[in-house]
Amino acid sequence: MVSSAVLGFPRIGAFRELKKNTEAYWSGKIDAEQLLKVGKDIREKNWKLQKEAGVDIIPSNDFSFYDQVLDLSILFNVIPDRYTKYELSSLDTFFAMARGLQRKATETTKAVDVPALEMVKWFDANYHYVRPTFSKSTNFKLNGQKPVDEYLEAKALGIETRPVLVGPVSYLYLGKADKDSLDLEPISLLEKLLPLYVDILKKLADAGAKVVQIDEPTLVLDLPENVKAAFQTAYSKLAAAEGLPELILTTYFGDVRPNLDAIKELPVSGFHFDFVRTPEQFDDVVSIIGEKTLSVGIVDGRNIWKNNFAESVDFVKKAIAKVGADKIIVATSSSLLHTPVDLTNEKKLDAEIKNWFSFATQKVDEVVTITKAIAGEDVSAKLEENAAAIKSRKESKITNNPEVRKRTSEAQADESMAKRHSDFPTRLVSQKAKYNLPLFPTTTIGSFPQTKEIRINRNKFSKGEISAEEYEKFINSEMETVVKFQEEIGLDVLVHGEPERNDMVQYFGEKLNGFAFTTNGWVQSYGSRYVRPPIIVGDVDRPAAMTVKESVYAQSLTKKPMKGMLTGPVTILRWSFPRDDVTQKVQSYQLSLALRDEVNDLEKAGITVIQVDEPAIREGLPLRAGSERSDYLQWAAESFRIATSGVEDSTQIHSHFCYSDLDPNHIKALDADVVSIEFSKKDDPNYIQEFSNYPNHIGLGLFDIHSPRIPSKEEFIARIGEILKVYPADKFWVNPDCGLKTRGWEETRASLTNMVDAAKYYRGKY
Repeated sequence: MVSSAVLGFPRIGAFRELKKNTEAYWSGKIDAEQLLKVGKDIREKNWKLQKEAGVDIIPSNDFSFYDQVLDLSILFNVIPDRYTKYELSSLDTFFAMARGLQRKATETTKAVDVPALEMVKWFDANYHYVRPTFSKSTNFKLNGQKPVDEYLEAKALGIETRPVLVGPVSYLYLGKADKDSLDLEPISLLEKLLPLYVDILKKLADAGAKVVQIDEPTLVLDLPENVKAAFQTAYSKLAAAEGLPELILTTYFGDVRPNLDAIKELPVSGFHFDFVRTPEQFDDVVSIIGEKTLSVGIVDGRNIWKNNFAESVDFVKKAIAKVGADKIIVATSSSLLHTPVDLTNEKKLDAEIKNWFSFATQKVDEVVTITKAIAGEDVSAKLEENAAAIKSRKESKITNNPEVRKRTSEAQADESMAKRHSDFPTRLVSQKAKYNLPLFPTTTIGSFPQTKEIRINRNKFSKGEISAEEYEKFINSEMETVVKFQEEIGLDVLVHGEPERNDMVQYFGEKLNGFAFTTNGWVQSYGSRYVRPPIIVGDVDRPAAMTVKESVYAQSLTKKPMKGMLTGPVTILRWSFPRDDVTQKVQSYQLSLALRDEVNDLEKAGITVIQVDEPAIREGLPLRAGSERSDYLQWAAESFRIATSGVEDSTQIHSHFCYSDLDPNHIKALDADVVSIEFSKKDDPNYIQEFSNYPNHIGLGLFDIHSPRIPSKEEFIARIGEILKVYPADKFWVNPDCGLKTRGWEETRASLTNMVDAAKYYRGKY
């Protein structure tokens, strides 16, 4: 009998309940007990929703107040000493590791000043995880039993679940050595870690869990031989332990075939594979199944397009023919964490377009419908409705614009569009003459605090409660405040603060043709940072200028250079839900041409320092080396250059990157004049060394804008000093990690003032 499964469900709540209450806890408006109650309520709703939809295998332990990998670090006591000396509660330790903590002493509490752990992208998703940080002194032990508690919580509701754990090999391989143990290879800690997996799995079995989903997503990466060997070591030891539940080993986001030899003999009860991302791996992975269970990941956990039932049913039938119906599970390709919660909450979407979409709640129904169709139940009405929606999208005029297709083809064929007039040394001469910037020029990445007043006025304008003239007057006053502040503290290259922008991708999508937008389509990016990704529904072009008016007004307020601020083509693509009927390469070129028009218009209007941010360019890198990766790197860099190469030598092009393991060669291919890179959480001095030969100018971000913590002037001086041991002073810019929209004005003012003072210190020294 074929069964249905969901690998994970969004934990944010249909209306962002988790965000609102987590931030309320951080600000002291609610206590820990109230926050924990919110988490319990969300879990209950999620389990009941899946149960009522008819899902056979429902996940537990897929909930977290910040990040599921960080949950595991807390569970296994992988807590660096700097977080334990303050005697914080378990919950506050968890949040301190996630976002840092800085507070003054009181009569009852110690002063606390600790930065956050490093946060990086979860494979090629726009979700961020908190990287486990290991030391030679890490003392592995169980802290509580969160997976067991949540399993029992569901059981008390009458709902049997399959607990989810990140597997031991992936957990270690995704981690890093702490700064006091840089020669430590985390995978070497496997023997110390495995007893804890045995303990927690035994506790789950004792609680009644029959099967545990154990996620090993690193199997879709290029793995060194010792890591491949670790799978046999780990799962043989788990199999040898008595009284443990069955394990279904789960992979997603890519192709497991290059690592198939590492897992084909593993003593697990089954495997899950992502056949949405890599259907071509089917024959190879089925060959290792034998008598094991095969979980068929056929409903997309990463995108919002409706499943094609006809194709999915045929695919599952092919699996049944190979394995047998009693060994097949119909499942989501990955956790549904990466999709919005419920399409029924969208009241403003165009009816035709809405009929093409499926959010997490609808994907649960898709899994169940496919399973019922395979079992021979009468779901003909749903199959017919689905076929009509697929046909509607394919034939719609919304999706196709012949003029955009023609221009895109011409741009791809014209190599000159992706080249600046001169090389960087020649451009630098023109730029030095034009801007006359001091040594260690200071700037910020773009946004300034998005205050409550800004959000209220934006909301009023969107509802028609204030006129366009009133809203523009308000935005101008906000820009005046930001520009005045920057001049007062002595920044060298200014920004307008972006008060008019809701999001760095959504803002541009709303001004381009080919996009659709949601009201409640929130997806967790990290912690309490949620985004509403635009949806690319058709060919993309720019009907009018998008940023020129605000940039020109901001420049009129100062004699210092004012940066025009744009989001790059790859980032707009990656941080939207892309089309699945057109290659991402084509979509990126369409976006690059729209941005080229904007860059050229900014230059004509007198804005000659232009930043085109590409934080997602590393995120889009195919997970394995090979021709696909080479092709991506070529078209991604070319897209950026098409967008930015139509300007004069004296126009200075900047770009920004954050929260990615970056390769200098990827950045070099963009040929930006100045790049800024997230750096504040990097502990490895070799990371600076990697950029020592970068030919253009660079700013390694000096403070973590996702943390409320304020670095002192002395801390900035020390940080810059370490960089200057490796990186040339005449190429180094001074800037934060990222935009400041999530910070308050008090933190922003203090941090930037200290940063500028540190730059002035080094100007005096040099």
